[in-house]
Amino acid sequence: MAYIISRLCRDCVDTACVSVCPVDCIYRYTGTDTATFPNQLYIHPDECIDCGACEPECPWQAIFEEVGVPAIFAADTPLNYAMMEHSAEFEVAKNEPKPKPAAEEIAANKLKWGYVS
Repeated sequence: MAYIISRLCRDCVDTACVSVCPVDCIYRYTGTDTATFPNQLYIHPDECIDCGACEPECPWQAIFEEVGVPAIFAADTPLNYAMMEHSAEFEVAKNEPKPKPAAEEIAANKLKWGYVS
């Protein structure tokens, strides 16, 4: 099991989760196939130790324990696993502090992806 970064991270890409990951298993895509690997962060499933430190740090509430990924984000689990086959096109993400989103922005992002928590 691993933690999964869902599409709620897309184009938001807040790296607060990176700052607390003890094993540096959160990656950014550096390749050109953005149709397959959109602009978001990815957790390497084989490197994740299931500590859960990243989940509460994500201001966009985009990270879920693999067994708890909402059905609407089911495709995001294999997407995180697909990065393993393309590891040369990923690099460990660096923490780049950003202003935290307002509650309204978080709600709008969830609505955009059809997620009602």
